[in-house]
Amino acid sequence: MSANNYSAIIDKHKLPQVSIIGAGAIGQLIYQQLSRSNTQVNFISRADQSQQQAVTFTNLAQQQTTCAAMFIGRNDWSQQLVDTKLLIVCVKAYQVVTALKPLIKRLRHDCHILLLHNGMGPHLEVANMLNGQGLSLGTTSQGALKKSAWHTQQTGQGVTQLGHFTGPMLSETIKMSLLSSIPQSQWFEDILPMLWQKLAINVAINPMTAIHDCRNGELAAAQYRKTITAAVTELAQVAAAESIMLDLTVLLDRVYQVIELTAANYSSMHQDVQHQRKTEIEAINGFVVLMASKHGKSARTNQQLLASITALEQTYSNKA
Repeated sequence: MSANNYSAIIDKHKLPQVSIIGAGAIGQLIYQQLSRSNTQVNFISRADQSQQQAVTFTNLAQQQTTCAAMFIGRNDWSQQLVDTKLLIVCVKAYQVVTALKPLIKRLRHDCHILLLHNGMGPHLEVANMLNGQGLSLGTTSQGALKKSAWHTQQTGQGVTQLGHFTGPMLSETIKMSLLSSIPQSQWFEDILPMLWQKLAINVAINPMTAIHDCRNGELAAAQYRKTITAAVTELAQVAAAESIMLDLTVLLDRVYQVIELTAANYSSMHQDVQHQRKTEIEAINGFVVLMASKHGKSARTNQQLLASITALEQTYSNKA
């Protein structure tokens, strides 16, 4: 089905159009949640032609459904993106800027962009790319697993935290659509503290599980406590330099709570290393190191973790 025929089916004046970049597990999960509300939602494709794709979803109750998702191809970007009111970016952190560059010039000034990925950092570059659009940021602890390319299974509820970062605000209509469609979602006027708190969990769990080839729960062992404490302490100090005040005790308690709650899980970075994929280390420990350098501070432990993961990646760089 062409994008023109797709548009004819839907009254675009009644339904706000939301487009998603990234059809990974989280992208497909968000698509499923939004498509059940009064929202016109599609994916942005890198293929030339637009097409429909059957996507299957298994929810927490093990109920399976299949629907036809529209993927907007490059040939229809100019025509379709002008109708997009919200562009949700669900790719890996290191893919964000590259994915957005060819799209931003095709977006209307009143379109809003939402970054929903692990780690921090891309938001600073994206903010400089905007052409009148507003930018919001988010993080989610919802669990999702791709059983195949077009079959996603939700594996955990989790909390989704969203909030404004810069530029014009997201319209109340679309904001309420997001909050009503995504279970356990919250809107924060100041989203950055939430992102730093999530980053504290990631700087500890992600690299350590990848380096030591272990499940999350094994990090509760005493032998890892010194490194975890040091990494999170450095993060809190760097956040303070950015005027984000975080309670170190609360952060560490939360890290160990997540270690316990996800004890049987393998972290995303562990999985990336095991499958010889590029990791998001630059947007996690690397972001702490970058911000520390900006403020003339030391982040030695985060630098060591960054170096260790980078070294692991180099062992398979020729095979990836």
